[in-house]
Amino acid sequence: MRVTSRTRVMIAAATALAVAAAVLLTAGLLQRDTTPPRPPSADPAPTSSPHPPGHHAPSDDTGTAASRTRPLPASAPAQLSIPSLGVTSALERLGRDEGGGMQTPADHRRAGWYTPGPTPGELGPAVIAGHVTWNGAKSVFYRLGDLSPGDLIAIERADGRTARFEVQRTERYPKSDFPTVEVYRNLDHAGLRLITCGGEFDEANHYYTDNIVVYAALTDRPGEG
Repeated sequence: MRVTSRTRVMIAAATALAVAAAVLLTAGLLQRDTTPPRPPSADPAPTSSPHPPGHHAPSDDTGTAASRTRPLPASAPAQLSIPSLGVTSALERLGRDEGGGMQTPADHRRAGWYTPGPTPGELGPAVIAGHVTWNGAKSVFYRLGDLSPGDLIAIERADGRTARFEVQRTERYPKSDFPTVEVYRNLDHAGLRLITCGGEFDEANHYYTDNIVVYAALTDRPGEG
């Protein structure tokens, strides 16, 4: 099979994302905290759909009207809005730390875009991460686990366009069984993944046991309001 330069680039990009994700989630994304309030995703019957270890739901963010929306050219994101949660956040830029993992936002009130990945609206899985709590206070993604299919996420970009995404599903995974390939794999459409912590809070080790991942796809639906 002939491997084109574009294929090599896509494979290299997916591998880099997977490595960064593995390091990040092994360490425990955004886990340092002290006696935080319980986010919605930590409730016994959470809005998200937790799976037992070894069971990952098949991707359902393909083949929909949203996923057939034509991708946009690359352009850095500036601001994130989630109307159903009342969240508006400027976006930090997140690269890789010295250990090869994804950096986390310096400001717990802001989310951050992972710059080695696609820009939101571009072909592929754009990744945005944010803290759920910090030093006992609620942070920007505190209610991320409340997102439901059909909810809209808007991202204002540097080119003046607004990329709107429709939530396909919200999942909760044990940190020890995070589906790296599912989250960071190559896509045939413009996708978005929002990531934070969730599940129970381990007070002895000061971290959350799970991760919340919101899967969304670019849509032509108009924004709210």
